[in-house]
Order: sequence, then C-alpha cells, then structure tokens
Amino acid sequence: MEAQAERVNAGQLRSGKGHRDENFPVASLLVAAKHRAPILAFYRFARVADDVADHPDLPPPQKLSLLDSLEASLLGASRSEPEGVALRSVLAERKLTSQHALDLLKAFRLDVMKSRYKSWDELIEYCRYSAMPVGRFVLDVHGESHATWPASDAICAALQINNHLQDCGRDYRNLDRVYLPLDVLAASGTTVEALNETKSSPALRSALAGLARRTRDLLDRGKDLPAQVSNARLSVEISATIDLAYAINDLLLARDPLSESVHLGKPQMLGITVGALANGVWARLAGRMRRGEEARPK
Repeated sequence: MEAQAERVNAGQLRSGKGHRDENFPVASLLVAAKHRAPILAFYRFARVADDVADHPDLPPPQKLSLLDSLEASLLGASRSEPEGVALRSVLAERKLTSQHALDLLKAFRLDVMKSRYKSWDELIEYCRYSAMPVGRFVLDVHGESHATWPASDAICAALQINNHLQDCGRDYRNLDRVYLPLDVLAASGTTVEALNETKSSPALRSALAGLARRTRDLLDRGKDLPAQVSNARLSVEISATIDLAYAINDLLLARDPLSESVHLGKPQMLGITVGALANGVWARLAGRMRRGEEARPK
C-alpha cells in the first residue's frame, strides 16, 4: 500500500463528483465569466482534497500525506498536484490570498483525524474551516468588502450543516463520522448508533429537527447578504443559494433523512434559481427607480 501511495497523486482519487452535483450553484452563468475560472479552480482544489479525506480505502497516514502534497503544490514547494498548481497560478494572477484554501485543508485534516463533535460550538468551529472560507474566497474574487464576511459565514455554515443533516446516516455507515453534536443527541435521549437504523427513532428525529431549526437561524442571520454585495450578478447567485438552502432546510424539518429523500431534484433547483434571478433583477430595477425618484428635484 505504501509503495502504491508513492505513485498516486490526489487527483487520481477523484470520486467523480463535480460542481454540478452540489446543493447550490458553483460559478454558474450568473457569475461573470472573468470570475468563474478562479472560483472553479478553487472548487476543484477543494473537491480533490475532500475526496482524499473521504476515501473509504485509504489509511489516515496516506490521506494526510496527500493533503500535505496538495498544500505543497498550492504554496509552490512542489508541482506534484495539478489542482494545487492551478490554484496557485490563479491566486498569483489575481493577487489573492492562499489562506482560504489553507483553511479548507485544515478542515479536511480534521475529517481524517476527528469523527465526533461534542457540541454545536465545536461544530461551528469546524465550519469555520470547512465552509466559511468558500464564501470568503468568492467574495474576495469579486472584490467585495470584508464587512460582508459575517453574513457570508452564517450562510456557509448553514449550507454545511444542512449537508451534514442530509447525509448523517451515510456519513456514519460509510465513514464512521458523525457531525451531529453529541450533547444534542444525549439531550434528546439517543446516541450515534441510532444513525445505523433505516428510520429515525422519535428521539433522533427530535435531535435532527432541533439542529435543523438552529441551522435555519443561521440562514436568517445571513439572509441580507445579497443586499450587502455590490456585484449585481453575484448578489443574484447568492440569493439563489440562500433560497435553495431554505428549501433544503424545509425538507429537513419535514422529513426523516434516514428513510426519506431530503435532497432537491434538478427541476426544483432550476425553478428556485430562476425565481431568485427574477426577484434579483426586480429588486435591482426597483432600487434604481427609487434612487431616480429621490434624485429628482422636489
């Protein structure tokens, strides 16, 4: 296995999942063409690192070695990982920091070494590295103010926790990884072993619903982000992302992720995105009209 590990780079372990398979738009046509390339380079880097951390057959030391190799390629100490080299080039061209990508690597190392989270605060600290850097990077690419980061952090954490709730059974069965806070499970009278069932017990269902409500609070905290963003196209993409997150959260509140589908179909995602686009365009037009009225002499 060790000899084989020396011949394999991170990109060869790709799961096949791409940006079109996510619960939210990634560098969609709503984003200006000049910004799509760096966002996709960042996504590909993150996708490869995620696939390494989640690989079912690799031992932890090999996973950590590959994540180290990605970091070395990102920082210019190696050219062994094409995704790291490509992202480094984009960052240099756009004069962007590598810190967001380095933060993601910290989260993926946590995924390799840590399989349980004691509390909601500990889970949010994980999201600080696993989710929040993604929104910050996209905002940086567009030259947005760092004042937008708090709202973005809340939305990104909500997206991440939505995903944890959707996949809680699969994560436990396939990776023995549980993001649901242990104190929440205990307070509801259940344990992680309940995730191995084909249907949630009332106690587990209560815990999941409570976490979904806390996630909805995060969405509420960040829902004004589109209004804080100056780039009109990015504002619309964020609006679509938030609307999709609320729709998934609705499913999590209404359904059992162990026995029912809590994922949106492609037609639903398209409908929500088109609706966000229409609302975004109308909001921008209404804003211009309002500013025009205010500017007229009285």
